Amino acid sequence: MTKSGPREIVTPFRSIPLEVPEGMKHNEFFNSTENLNDLVHNNGLLVNPENLLLYRKALGHSTAFDCSIIYNTSQVVLNPLGRPVRRTQVPDNVKHVWNRMNQIIIDYMLEQYPDPDEALILAGEASLDATWPLTSPGVPSIRMLHNHFIVFPKAELRNAKLADANNPNLTDGGQHSLFQAYMRDVYRDFFDKALDLKILKPASEDDARIGLTGYPQGLPSWEIQGGAAALRDVQFWKEYDEVLKGFIDFYRTFFSQVSSRNAPMLPDIYYPKEVESVLLFNNDFLKTAKKVRDHCIVDAKYANAIRWQPAFKQLIYRNDAGKLIVTISQNSIGNAITELLGVVVNRTPDAEAYSKLEPKLIERLLEVRRRLVEADLGEGIGTEYWPKE
Repeated sequence: MTKSGPREIVTPFRSIPLEVPEGMKHNEFFNSTENLNDLVHNNGLLVNPENLLLYRKALGHSTAFDCSIIYNTSQVVLNPLGRPVRRTQVPDNVKHVWNRMNQIIIDYMLEQYPDPDEALILAGEASLDATWPLTSPGVPSIRMLHNHFIVFPKAELRNAKLADANNPNLTDGGQHSLFQAYMRDVYRDFFDKALDLKILKPASEDDARIGLTGYPQGLPSWEIQGGAAALRDVQFWKEYDEVLKGFIDFYRTFFSQVSSRNAPMLPDIYYPKEVESVLLFNNDFLKTAKKVRDHCIVDAKYANAIRWQPAFKQLIYRNDAGKLIVTISQNSIGNAITELLGVVVNRTPDAEAYSKLEPKLIERLLEVRRRLVEADLGEGIGTEYWPKE
């Protein structure tokens, strides 16, 4: 029997021929319009009038299937700190198109990899609400909302070495997360009371966990009743947003109390009644805020690492029984969305190894693009690696 535990895989990539202007840090350049132009021309697959760009991940997580959609506002919002960085900040007409794109891509992954024993499938996004200076290590490289669509063959995961369980990036809510360590009961109680869900139903930890990796650990999770067909129902996407809104309320309320003792309720809360009754009158919640506040006052390094704005990872993935699960986690410095499911990706420059896997990967990405174009969700982009149509 294969031992359960987080896995570390090696994924080859072709080095990106980018010249970063002298005097600029890499992550400063990555936030620039110039870099986004490079992403379009070298890795862009499809673009639409809503500024949603489908692209191949040049520094990929997987060589089986790996792409992203970014809400590319770099040409229309030049201030990197002023760009939308989560779905709640996206105009409704853009979100409508985004959700349809998500549904079609997830449907394709499930069609291509129908057996849950064969492949780990995930789709989701990580918040980019970093609040450190742009030059700090760990600040997201592209400060715009983007999500990921990834398939990991389970044979590859089974053969991979076990990752170090103490890897700081495996902070998915088990022993590391502040929410789970001190406020687990109030966290779940808040979700239960605030969210009015019809399609999503709470999932047990056992149901949510991937047996091979043992992750996620200790996170609130929901089963998508109706499976893939439910993703064609706009109600599902509304509920997916409700989960995010609940998370944002919890996060912002908690860190407002960390910042200022006995702070009043924030003015733009989604669920004010539940924030008042479940959070602001809960002793565990407020004791934990005091613990963090007291630590911030005496430890400059700790205080500097706090993400004061909502930092999250939210994803849809397939469990071992073939059910689709939604989960959400507090984000931490540097960890990737894959690590929520216990997959640590060691990306290694190896053009030769990548070139052997590239044709099949591109074939799958172009088929996804064809389906999106057919559904009137954008037009193809030509690069040196593939034609426009």
